This record gives sequence, structure tokens and C-alpha cells, in this order.
Amino acid sequence: MGDNDDYYGDGTMEPMGAAPEVIYNWVDITSDFFKHIQDLQLGELLHDGHLFGLFEAMSAIEMMDPKMDAGMLCNRGNPKPLNFQQAVAAGKLKIDDLEPAEMIGIMDATMACIVSWLEGHSLAQTVFTNLYLHQPHSINNKVLKAYCIAIYKLLDCIRDCINKAQVFEEEDFLPMGYGYRLGSNPQTGNSYDARLEVSEQKCVLMLREQEEELNKKVRESSTDEDDSVSSAWTGLACRMRFIRMFYQALLLITKKDSQSGADCVALLNGCSDMMKLSIKTAKYGTQPVENSDSPNPMGFEPMINQRLLPPTFPRYTRIKPRAEALLYFDELVTRLRHAWKITSCTNFHTALDFFMEFSRQRACILSRSALQLLYLSPSPANTASMAQSAMNGPIGQPRPQHAFVEILRESIKCFVNPPALTSKSPMLSTPQAREFVENFLARCVRPFAVLLQVFGHNRARQRDKLALLLDEFAALQEEAESVDAVVSGAAGAGPRACFGTWVLYHVLRVMIAYLLAGLELELYSLHEYHYIFWYLYEFLFGWLVSALGRAEGLAGEAGRDPRRARRHKKRARPAAREALLCNVMQNMCGGYYKALVAFKLQGKIPQPESEFDNEAVRYKHRFAPLSVLTPPQVHYHEFCEMTQPLQYENPVILYLGGCKHFQQARTLLETITTPDQEVTDLLKVVKTNFVVLKLLAGGHKRDSTVPPEFDFSVHRNFPIIKLV
Repeated sequence: MGDNDDYYGDGTMEPMGAAPEVIYNWVDITSDFFKHIQDLQLGELLHDGHLFGLFEAMSAIEMMDPKMDAGMLCNRGNPKPLNFQQAVAAGKLKIDDLEPAEMIGIMDATMACIVSWLEGHSLAQTVFTNLYLHQPHSINNKVLKAYCIAIYKLLDCIRDCINKAQVFEEEDFLPMGYGYRLGSNPQTGNSYDARLEVSEQKCVLMLREQEEELNKKVRESSTDEDDSVSSAWTGLACRMRFIRMFYQALLLITKKDSQSGADCVALLNGCSDMMKLSIKTAKYGTQPVENSDSPNPMGFEPMINQRLLPPTFPRYTRIKPRAEALLYFDELVTRLRHAWKITSCTNFHTALDFFMEFSRQRACILSRSALQLLYLSPSPANTASMAQSAMNGPIGQPRPQHAFVEILRESIKCFVNPPALTSKSPMLSTPQAREFVENFLARCVRPFAVLLQVFGHNRARQRDKLALLLDEFAALQEEAESVDAVVSGAAGAGPRACFGTWVLYHVLRVMIAYLLAGLELELYSLHEYHYIFWYLYEFLFGWLVSALGRAEGLAGEAGRDPRRARRHKKRARPAAREALLCNVMQNMCGGYYKALVAFKLQGKIPQPESEFDNEAVRYKHRFAPLSVLTPPQVHYHEFCEMTQPLQYENPVILYLGGCKHFQQARTLLETITTPDQEVTDLLKVVKTNFVVLKLLAGGHKRDSTVPPEFDFSVHRNFPIIKLV
């Protein structure tokens, strides 16, 4: 009998302090509820500040529910997880005399955990489920000890790279260390021993020593009749070599100097070779048990850190399969090698194109962060090194950096070649004119540096960040107009919108990227496509082509100056290919728009119910971020006025008009003598769509009301029209 128990006279026992029986007086409020909601309009909610609201409902944790309560997962019939010391004492964790297969299994499982971490899961639920990483200095096996210490250093380097770049979101990466000392002592808890610290040089030296020992084992086992033994030692050696070279390459990326280029590329090439060999020898390691959460039979305890998780909704973590994880690292090395090419981009326009193209490949968080550091981090090897600090300043209070100002100055020179940026220019004859130009360049640092940073975020987040950035570019446009007026007035010449044209060009690119991102992210409904493509066709791509033409004209006017005539003759037309592609995309958007109007007239595109539909509201919502900029936003009533004639057009005429647009786009694309993958994909799209619209114009499936499919598998922004 316990202290909290009490006897009743009849011999029964009742827990002391038991709650009395509660009598509920239930009241049916159904009729009252439906009576009062008649006063609410569609979409309205009634909320009392003293009641349990939506925020509380979404933030609540249902206690004792395994899906909601993180603590329950380790209390439902599972044995208590063993820590490092307990597992060693119980004989479940070997710290010496490990077989090559066991070490390969541990290493591959650790790599799979790192990939899971890089895909957005927590360190506590991924990498640090490896018990060997809890006390690596207690491991007697020298190979595994060196490997685990190197993993600690590698994790710290990865986290440092990602934190410096600041292009991650909560769904990309969780930087929290959960008490594990990545940067100093690989021990858990508060204990700290300075003697256990390992420097970068010592870590690399330890790995090299173990590489040599393993290479000896490979040579000794080569005479063995069993090929699997030699292959296992070979696989172990290549893994040690990979982790050493990968760690060194990341160090060069995060702390690069002017002499590190060739070394980094050589290391990454070596990493690629070693990873391909690791993939081939993965079968010689111990494999995970089927239907088990543990990525390896020995050394991993999935629930060991469950109590370290914060009291929020737990995220179930499934460790990446080994084959996929090793392939991930192989692709990661390729992306890092490609990212290093940014160091050869001396022109800002070229660098911006590189960032945009790299982003379209949906690169991982580590390679995106590495690209940011290679172009924007402080380094004597890179003239853009000082822009990083400017990105963190508040809007309206820029901190101009000389190096990035010079990059932007050269960018403007290459684009429009304004006389105001040449030495001894009459347009800078007054101190006021010189001050206006320098202040404008300083003001450009933050928005253009942030623009590069935006293209380092994941594709879903870029659209929101581009919308916010447009506000800064709106202020920059006004300043550019003022600078053009001041410098033209100082020279006593007519107005020349050099700076305004340069800013307008970048504004148009951002606006186009914003609208196209909605197509890529599937944010638009099919019945909205027509005004999205119309806006791109009639305005944005047309303005962009015009801006490129104006820039070429302004540069040509500067070239007629006898003092710069010789240099101008050598100037190529850097915007010629870009202008051609803009014409291609403008024609494609025109083709889509006319095809969509024809589909709508024939009833092939389902429309929303009238009581739930308000096209004016949807239109305003889609183009709201563009309202602060030049060119001015086309309002809905203007859109209706300009497109009204087509609403009464014969669908066959519209299909033929779309055919002409796609045919014109094809003709332009075929003039490109050295097509890249982008051009090849666009050619496939325009050829297919031309054939489809030609069939429709001839009456194919005229009576069908099945909506067409828009297939974005070939190109992320311009779909292939399919008739189902």
C-alpha cells in the first residue's frame, strides 16, 4: 500500500485525492450557430480574443500523441537508448579491431546522415545519432578515430560556409548544434578540454597518415586470393582520401586566397574520382537492417538525442539511403567545381547571369552558399569581396564598398559607356555632378549585392524576395533619372538617360523573373495564364528589347567621340544574343496568349464559378509588386480595353496568329550558330507548339471540351501545349 492510497470501510481502495465526479450540462448550439453565421460574408471568420484561436490551435502540442509529442516516440515499447559508454560496456559498440566492412558501413552511414542534414533535418536526428561522434577521442581504432574527428571539422566548415552566405531558410538548413562543440572540442555537454582540440593542419595530417597506412593494406591484400578483401581495403582508403580532399577544398572556398584556384579545382577533381570509387565499393560495407530506422547495424542510435529536441512539432527524419547519399556527394562535388568558375567572371552582367543559371539548376544549400562566398566574401582574390557587408545594412543606409562600386562602374561602362564615367569628362566639370555620380554608385551597392544574394536562395523563396527588392529598385530608378539630368546639365548637352537605362534593364529582368517564377512554382491557375503571358508579351519583353537597343545606341554615340573611336571599334555587341533571345521569348509569350484566348472562346479552359470569381482582384494581386516601378503597371481596366477586340475574334484566326509567333521564334533560334541547352529546349518547345496550333487551326478536336495540358517538363517557364 502506498502513501497516496486510502481504504474505505468496505475494503475497497481509492487513490487519495481522486477528483470528484463531474456532471456536464450539455447544450445543443447547432441552430444558434447557423442562425448567427448568416451575418457573415463569404471568407469572414468570427474570433473572440478571449477564446482559443487559430494561432493557439496550430501551435498546440497534443500531449501523449506520438505524432505531436516528440517525447512519446522513445517511450512506446522501445528499449532505453544506450550512450557511447553504455554501448561500449555492453559490447554493442566496437572501438578497436574493426573489420574494413564495418568501417565502410559506418562511413557510408555517416555520409548519408550528412546528406540528410544538408536537406533540412537537424544535426541531433541525423549526424549525431552516430555514437562514435559523441567521443571520437575515445576510439582506439586510428582510422575510425581520424575519420570521426575529420567529420567534426567538416561539419564546422560546412556550417561556417552556410552561415556566412546567409541564403538559407528554415526548410533548407538547421544550423543549431544542440550542445555539440563543432568548432572546438568534439565532446558533448559542458566539459571542455583544450588538449583535445584539433587544428585544421593536424586534422589533415592525421588523415594523410591513415591514408598511407591504408594504402599499405591495399598493397598487402592485393596478393590475397579473395578479391573482396582487397576491394574492401581499397574502398576504405578512397573514403579517407575523399574526406580529406573534400575538407581541404571547402577550406579553400571559405578562406580562399589568390593562389587557391588551381589547388581547389585539383582537390575537387580528386574528390570526384574518389567518390566514384566509393560508389563502386559501397557493397563491401555492412548494410542497414531492413525495416530499421538505424542507417547501420553498429554505431547508430536514432533515439539517442530525442530529448534534445525543442518542444515543437517534431519532424520525422528518415535517413537518406546510402546509394542516393553517395550520388548526392558526387553531384555536389560537380556543382562546387562549376561554382568555382564564378571567380573568372570579371563583369557584373556575366556574374549575374551565372548566378541566375546556377539557381535554375536547383542546387543544394552548400553549393549555393559556396557560390555566394566565392564572389562576395572578403578575399584579395576577388574584386567583389567587399559587397557582402553591404548586403546586411538597413534599407536607406547603404555602406558603400569601394571594390563593388568599381565593379558596378565597369558594368555601366560596358552596357551604355556613359561619358560621365570617363576621366576628364566635361559632364563631371562641377563638384555637384561628380558627387551625384559617386553617391549614385554607392547607393547601387546594396540592391545589386542583394540581387545576387536573392538568386542564392531556393527557388520558392526567390519570388518573395524579388518582390521586396523591387521597392529598392524603384527608389534607385528615381535617383538614376536625377543623376542623368544633373550630369547632362553640367555638360550643357541634351538629356541622355545612360544611368536610367542601365537601372531600367535590371528592373525589367527582375520583373520578368518574378512573373516567370510563378509559372515555375505552379502558382497560377490555368484560367490566369492568358493575362500573365499577355503582360510579358505586350510590355515586359518589349521594354527589355527596347532597353537593350537604347543601350547599344547610347554606347554607339559615345563611340563616335574621336578620343574613344578606336576603342569603340573593338567593342563587340555583348547584348546581341540577349536581345535575340528576348525577341524569341516575346514571340513565344504572344503565341501562348493567343492560343489561350482561343481555348477560352471554345470553352476548353474551365472558368471559376461566378460567385467565387473576381478577375480584377486576381489580376491586381498577381501584378501588385510591379506597381511601384517604371514601366508603370498596366491596370486591369487598361488590360480589358486593350484585349477586348480579341474576345470576338475567330478562334481559327487566333490559332494561326499563335502559329506565326512560334514560327518567328523558331526562325530566330535557328540563327544561333552555337546553341546551348537553353536554346535546344526552346527549339523543341516552339516546334511542338507550332504543330499543335496548326492542327487546332485546321479543326482538330474542335468540339472537344477537355482542357489542354501545359507540360513544363522540357522548359521550366515555357510549356509544351498538349491536347488530351
